[in-house]
Amino acid sequence: MNDDPQMRRLKFRAWHRGTRESDYAVGGFFERYHSEWNAEEIAWFERFMDEQDADIIGWALGTIPVPDEWKGPMMDKFLKLDFVKIEN
Repeated sequence: MNDDPQMRRLKFRAWHRGTRESDYAVGGFFERYHSEWNAEEIAWFERFMDEQDADIIGWALGTIPVPDEWKGPMMDKFLKLDFVKIEN
């Protein structure tokens, strides 16, 4: 992790969502991809962080449809959930 205050703040927010499920999903997504994000993708993630945990998990699990405003390459990566590591 670099010394960029914005990225440190985003990392903290990603891992402290309020539910364990969203912490793993959003925090894991951040850990896997943040180092390759450009300014536009960082802005997308910042907006994404403002969404409700129930919606994010619903999108991830496919129980509710992803709104058009969130569709695109970043959401496609998120929906793979191949970055989630669950510890016992």
